[in-house]
Amino acid sequence: MKTNEIPERLSALRKFMEEKQLDAFIIPSTDAHVSEYPPKHWESRKWISGFTGSAGTAVVTKELAGVWTDSRYFLQAADELADTGFELFKMGQADTPDMTEWIVAQVGQDGTVGIDGLVYAASDALALLNKLQTKNIQLESSFDPFSEIYKDRPEIPKNEAFILPEEIAGESVKSKINRINSELKKVDANGIIIVTLDAVAWTFNLRGNDVDYNPVTVAYGYVSENETILFIDPEKMTDEAANAYAEQGVTLQDYQDIFDYVANLPENSTVCITGSKINYKLRQTIPSSCRVVDLPSPVDLMKSVKNETELNGFRNAMIKDGVALVKFYMWLEQAVPAGEVNEVTVAEKLLEYRSQQDLFVGESFGTIAGYGPNGAVIHYHAYPETCLQVEPMGLLLIDSGGQYKNGTTDITRTVAVGELTKQMKADYTRVLKGHIALASAIFPEGTRGSQLDILARKSLWENGLTYWHGTGHGIGHFLNVHEGPQNIRLEENPTKLQPGMVTSNEPGLYRANQYGIRIENLIVTQEYQKTEEFGTFYNFETITLCPIDTTPIAKKLLTKREIKWLNKYHKMVYSKLKNHLSKEEKAWLKSKTKSI
Repeated sequence: MKTNEIPERLSALRKFMEEKQLDAFIIPSTDAHVSEYPPKHWESRKWISGFTGSAGTAVVTKELAGVWTDSRYFLQAADELADTGFELFKMGQADTPDMTEWIVAQVGQDGTVGIDGLVYAASDALALLNKLQTKNIQLESSFDPFSEIYKDRPEIPKNEAFILPEEIAGESVKSKINRINSELKKVDANGIIIVTLDAVAWTFNLRGNDVDYNPVTVAYGYVSENETILFIDPEKMTDEAANAYAEQGVTLQDYQDIFDYVANLPENSTVCITGSKINYKLRQTIPSSCRVVDLPSPVDLMKSVKNETELNGFRNAMIKDGVALVKFYMWLEQAVPAGEVNEVTVAEKLLEYRSQQDLFVGESFGTIAGYGPNGAVIHYHAYPETCLQVEPMGLLLIDSGGQYKNGTTDITRTVAVGELTKQMKADYTRVLKGHIALASAIFPEGTRGSQLDILARKSLWENGLTYWHGTGHGIGHFLNVHEGPQNIRLEENPTKLQPGMVTSNEPGLYRANQYGIRIENLIVTQEYQKTEEFGTFYNFETITLCPIDTTPIAKKLLTKREIKWLNKYHKMVYSKLKNHLSKEEKAWLKSKTKSI
């Protein structure tokens, strides 16, 4: 991007605002489906500001402009927003103003704030509206300036979608619809509007490639006792797919028809929505005669609890991923001393080795390969013109993942590529202690992720260290690499961990301008023990298959129990991968998984 383009775009937006008599305009990161990673058509915040991180909100007023983002992106945003006319506001910092309060201060009494209601979550829009109204500030939600000022804006994608076979999904669409309707009855609802692309994909066993890394297709869904409708561009569907849906009791309608359909819902019917997962425009379309039940999506909870077919798919995908990673790390070990590695070649080689695996579809997110100081940038992305050469010294952090037709992977390893300092080893070992503590947790039924998060941080906290991101997020089954509703983090989340949920375990530590450390495996909640007196207890099955580098370990900081866990994990990695490897690869893996 040319450096002069952002100020030009800002000027175009301000001209639009002047024409529409708007004092401020807010641009979130999402799309009409409240996605974390939107199709390029809706990447307006990225386009207007130049900030490419996946999370953040831009605000433009007549005189000022700012981007609010979280700690994962502070370093990246500071770099990308330099000389653009946008100021960085670091969310969660004591001296950072609340975005809405800042807007109120800029706009003043009787001003007008604009948003595009199509790309604004209803709950966020209503919260904004309430705050603005107390200051006599109007909210206008019907404007999309980017349809005018973004001249070469990509179209909404029309890529062909496909149905995931039942032998991979583990459940028919009809069965899912019946289960959703059973949940709706519990809250006396007639139907549910399904907006988020991963929820639509799961409900209809539908996959596509409209979004980078996430195998989803742009569509809406409506499920009720009377009828189930998939709202999708007809160009995306083959006749065969349409017939298959008809057999499952699903009607197809055009993508844009969702608004007319919702506007004409039967009088006095009750519709289920999730305020944070429906766009404001669609929420406003629901007739006032309808009763609205706003609650966490029952579809999301169902989707997060994987069936046995899905779990076996994950385990098979882990074997394929593990084989690719063995090949990659063998290459890395030879290539770094030879001076053949930079952060970009790391990502290229990972993709090359994963691409050789059966059922591989693509990456599950853009590889994060951060060498030395770049490892401390939590969501770092390397570019050819600025990436670092990986020298034979220090630490290299690699966070990557693959989409396979039977599962999704997400793994982080931090590896020693040369000589390490005493501090690096101590830091690495404390992160590993946290990883092991969570992986080996045993907890009663009804436990939430926030109650386990301390296990991953305890060893760091005891030494005046911490990290500012969550410890674990849900993972979709050949779906989005980040999914809810469960997570493991400091912030409270009412979702209880249930058997079948697949979650990441990824504590870290980041020393700015020095290095970063993160160790990530995927874990499945499973039943551990049933007791008469104290009920059922759960634990985790670790399913990721890749050695954890033992070179940076300060062994004296590990307990006997932690050493036992690590040795047992490595034994499992070797035993599950060995039959898929060449003689040379097997010997390499044997050496990397030997007991410490």
